[in-house]
Amino acid sequence: MNRIKTNVATLLLVTGMVAGLAWLNWAFVPSRAAAEQKKEKVATEKKLDAVHSANAAKQDIGIQDPAKPVGDGRPEEAPAVFKVKMDTTKGEVLVEVHKDWAPLGAQRFYELVRRGFFTDIRIFRMVPGFVAQFGISGNPNVAGVWLDRNIQDDPVKETNSKGTITFAMGGPNTRTTQIFINLADNGKLDSMGFAPFAKITQGMQAVESWNSKYTEQPTKMQENMQMQGNAFLDQAFPGLDSIKSATIVE
Repeated sequence: MNRIKTNVATLLLVTGMVAGLAWLNWAFVPSRAAAEQKKEKVATEKKLDAVHSANAAKQDIGIQDPAKPVGDGRPEEAPAVFKVKMDTTKGEVLVEVHKDWAPLGAQRFYELVRRGFFTDIRIFRMVPGFVAQFGISGNPNVAGVWLDRNIQDDPVKETNSKGTITFAMGGPNTRTTQIFINLADNGKLDSMGFAPFAKITQGMQAVESWNSKYTEQPTKMQENMQMQGNAFLDQAFPGLDSIKSATIVE
């Protein structure tokens, strides 16, 4: 009889241990899964930071010295029509530039792309249904060089329809490096002197998916952006999308 009681007790003990282990497994598997997801997210963010750093390291002295020839073998004058591929954190965007729309704007964009200006820069203004804006260098040294290199205004020949690209400005003849993409038909900007020089032919879906969490907030802190570059934006407004690079493809 004692042996039977012992066997029953042992069986109950083993059963309890199995049940306990099963419960522990059920309770902690989700936690382990969450931990793994967090680990993968951190690894992905580190890889992205590495890409940003590598892109920033590619910035040539030609960006900091606009008087220096680019040396890329392309003519100094922009062609009548050319295409630019922008590699962004949400995918590729293909831009078609028309010089006859806004000659001075198209020429400035051509120069900036050739010099690698649009390398690892944040999209700091994203207002759904209005515009997405970028064009302040993440490198304060570069931003300072281009800050006062204004170009004259172009007459407005094309309307600011959805998908067109236009230089931002703060008054007459103040265009430098900042541009915006129209996220809607913004014809009201035509009479204000904003002259589109290009349009997006592929990748508008990527553009519309850029981080809009902060909308207009970073725009009010452009002096900080100019002085501190990406370091300021990444701390004050983490998670902004970026233009990783822009290259002429045709």
